Amino acid sequence: MALCLCAPTHNLSLSSVKSHARRRPRRSRRGYGTGMVAMAASYEYEEGQLERPKWAGQTPLSRLVRTIISFKPLYSLLKLGARNVLISTAEKKNIPWREMTKEILESDVYKELERIQNPSLVYPDYYLNPFHAYDEGNLSWLAAAEAEAATMSMARRAIPDASSLDEANDILRGNWLQAIEQHHLQYSGNSTIRDILDAGCSVGVSTGYLADKFPSAKVTGLDLSPYFLAVAQFKEKKRSPRKNPIIWIHANGEDTGLLSNSFDLVSMAYVLHECPEKAIVNLVKEAFRLLRPGGTVALTDNSPKSKILQELSPVLFTLMKSTEPFLDEYYLNDLEATLREAGFVNVHTILTDPRHRTVTATVPH
Repeated sequence: MALCLCAPTHNLSLSSVKSHARRRPRRSRRGYGTGMVAMAASYEYEEGQLERPKWAGQTPLSRLVRTIISFKPLYSLLKLGARNVLISTAEKKNIPWREMTKEILESDVYKELERIQNPSLVYPDYYLNPFHAYDEGNLSWLAAAEAEAATMSMARRAIPDASSLDEANDILRGNWLQAIEQHHLQYSGNSTIRDILDAGCSVGVSTGYLADKFPSAKVTGLDLSPYFLAVAQFKEKKRSPRKNPIIWIHANGEDTGLLSNSFDLVSMAYVLHECPEKAIVNLVKEAFRLLRPGGTVALTDNSPKSKILQELSPVLFTLMKSTEPFLDEYYLNDLEATLREAGFVNVHTILTDPRHRTVTATVPH
């Protein structure tokens, strides 16, 4: 599964973003294997006044946007507009989107597809829908080649007052990783994180951060798109070898076929907003089955209570919804209740940046 190609918040000023964060993260830098640094943070971002944005769910505004998007000629224009805005905004932020894409498409990445693809895998119907302005959705080389640049762009949008892409990633990823680590330390019963599953790993960006954060763990990246996994494996081969190489698996996160009680951490980063309600429930149930007693699930994604997302302009949220077919189902899902119904305990939600929440929970001992 891929990261959100959402419309940017280029109309936000530095002062407006700071008003959403009551306290800026305190930086405590720690080295990582990739040469990047993670930012441990004490953070407290401001929530909006609503349970979810007015443009999401079954509100009159949401229905109006769906009606507009359902008009095919207009949908095509919106889809193209969303894509063009995203690429141009990324490049204005010094993210070389087209250059990065060309580098992947002109490489030997294609050789990895045969090695990684599971030809017997049956794709769920929802996954065959157009996603992120790609007619083939996540099942295309172009989507896979652009995914890392899209991830970088997402970080800059989430932390627009960061002085650089590195700083934005330090905050975005550092806060997420700290939320995972703190939850596991508090509720796992002192169990060590030995095995990690990154479900819906896309091209392996989040997988790499998890592997760097927990270098003694065995990390598995799993995704429905063999194209994304081919890029992940191709890029991983180009870096210095890890003590524990990442394993890449082409499978459905709703029914992985992996052994029960075989992981200490299951992470899904920016996955659930791309899924219909039924898939969200199944992904959570499968995570519960895969985790050992005391294991942690960590779900990071758009926060319905984000003040910034609740205050998006009509143009921006219409562009965003035009590329996200299941966004309403995601926002209507009570994720905390879904986790509890699956059997999880110690369910906690925190805004780890102005746009995104991280929801963590534990399998009972």
